[in-house]
Amino acid sequence: MVSPATLEFPTFKGRPGWEFTDISALDLERYSPSAVQPALGSAGPGALWDIAATELPSGVSFDGAELRVARGINLTEPVALSTVAEPGALANQTLRVVVEDGAHAEVWEQFLSDGDCVVNVHTELKVGDNASLRYVSGQGLSEDAWIFGAQNATVGRDARLDWVALGFGSRSGHVLMQTRLAGEGAEARVTGAYATHGSQHIDFDTTQEHAAPNTTSDLAFRGVLQDRSSAVWKGNIIVDPGAQKTDAFQESRNLLLSKRAHADAIPGLEIQANDVRCTHAAAVAQVDPEQLFYLRSHGLPEPEAKQLVIEGFLAALVERFEAGPVREVLGAALERRLALILS
Repeated sequence: MVSPATLEFPTFKGRPGWEFTDISALDLERYSPSAVQPALGSAGPGALWDIAATELPSGVSFDGAELRVARGINLTEPVALSTVAEPGALANQTLRVVVEDGAHAEVWEQFLSDGDCVVNVHTELKVGDNASLRYVSGQGLSEDAWIFGAQNATVGRDARLDWVALGFGSRSGHVLMQTRLAGEGAEARVTGAYATHGSQHIDFDTTQEHAAPNTTSDLAFRGVLQDRSSAVWKGNIIVDPGAQKTDAFQESRNLLLSKRAHADAIPGLEIQANDVRCTHAAAVAQVDPEQLFYLRSHGLPEPEAKQLVIEGFLAALVERFEAGPVREVLGAALERRLALILS
C-alpha cells in the first residue's frame, strides 16, 4: 500500500483527470488539517436550502460518519445534513450512506463555508437490493475555498439511485462522481447543475459503470457561466463484459453568458458488451440571439429576456423531478444562484 505522504501532488495536465484544473496556487501548508462531520439539519453560512431537522425514526442510525437505513424502512421525510468548514481549515470528511435491502430514503447534504478553506470529501453510497435512495449533494462554499471530492455509489439488484449534484461556490477544485450498477435491473439517474461567475472554476468527473445486465443509467449536467469563470465536465460510460441489455445516456450542456467564459464537455464510452444502447451528447453555446430577439420583439427589456432564456435552459433539469417539494427546493436554489451571478 502506498502511504499518502508519498503520493505526488497532481499537476496541471500532468495526470489523467487533472488536464483542465490547475491547482498550482493551492498551498496546503497554509491550512490546518481537521476532521469534520456533518450535522443533522441544514443551517450554515450561505445555506443552499432550508430543510427542518427531524428526529430520526426507528430503524435509522447516524453517528456522524455513517447514516444507515435498516432493511425495509421507508422514510417519509428527507434527512438533511450540513458540513461547515472553518476559515483556514483543511476539512476532511468521510460519510457512508447505507440503504439496506428493501428500504427507501432521501438524503440532502450541503457543504458550506464563509472563508478561505479546503474541503476534502469522501462519500460512499450503498443502495441495497430492491432499495431506493435520492441523494442531493450541494456545495455553496465561499468563493475563496477549494473543494476536492471522491464520491462513489453502488446500486444493487432492482434498486434505484437518484443522485443530484449542485456546484455553486468555491474557487476551484475537482469532484469525482462514480456510479456502479452492480446488480441486475439496477437504475441510476444523475443530475448536475452549476452556475459560476467571476474567476470560479468547476470540475466534475463522472463515471457510469454497468457491471450487471439489464441496467439503466441517465446522466444530465447543465452549467451557466458568467464573467471569466470556467467549467469542465468529463464523463465516461463503462459497460463491463457480460453487462448485456445496458441502456446508458449522458449529456452535458453549457450556456456561456460572457465571451470570456469557457466550458469543456468531454463524453466517453468504454463498451465491452455487444447488446447495449449507449449514447451521449455535449454542447457549449452562447445565449441564442434569435431567442433574445423574439422576446424583445414582444416588449421584454434585454435583461429580463436574457434571464428567461437562462431559466428555460435550466428548467430541463428541474423537470427531471416529479412535481412537489424536491422540484420546488431545487428550483428555488437555482433561482437564487442565478440572481447572484446576474446581479
